[in-house]
Amino acid sequence: MSRGTRGGHRSRVPLSPREAWISDGRQVLHFRPTVWDRISQRLEITSGELLPDQPVPLLKKRWELSREDALKLWSEKRKEGWQPTTAQWRPPQAPAQD
Repeated sequence: MSRGTRGGHRSRVPLSPREAWISDGRQVLHFRPTVWDRISQRLEITSGELLPDQPVPLLKKRWELSREDALKLWSEKRKEGWQPTTAQWRPPQAPAQD
């Protein structure tokens, strides 16, 4: 298997976790890895609504998906015309563990 190429060819999906943002101009989705090990790979998805009079989107919903389902969601949104974008808000910090 090749590792992907540059210059217009599709690259493989990264194996390591990475945050990503995607938007259609009205809504935004934030993909954030939560569990990433050999057995389980999960991402938290947060949706927000872009409001013209607000500096950050209104957070609407948060849920968790497997890596496979998160990749499917990203692909579906890209097919619908959504575009990768810069960070739209600062995600909350995980609660401290004792």
